[in-house]
Amino acid sequence: MAAPNIVNVATITAKTVGAALTTTLTTDILANAASSGKVFKVNTILVSNVDGANSADVTVDYYNGSTGFKIANTIAVPADKTLVLIDKSSTIYLEEGTKIRGGASAASDLEIIISYEEIS
Repeated sequence: MAAPNIVNVATITAKTVGAALTTTLTTDILANAASSGKVFKVNTILVSNVDGANSADVTVDYYNGSTGFKIANTIAVPADKTLVLIDKSSTIYLEEGTKIRGGASAASDLEIIISYEEIS
């Protein structure tokens, strides 16, 4: 099924997902199913370091089903701080079969929040 024409949409639903990042980049934080018939408009990606003492590196990519394209590559997030990777001035659209993946240099130190709109 093709992605909807975003000029003539029937529904826009606001959504948010969150996850604790692991040390592998294979975590599917936000995935648009291959037959969804929807477009996801990613408005915000926030990464928070929940470790009170140590910095940790974050890597986040846009994965098109065969290749990952880096949004952030081993960027340090200081202890007890939050990094804004994407805001409404730099949105990303996820079509069918695409996803946002993330990973951290230390397990359980970083958490990610993604705010997006599901358009159909």
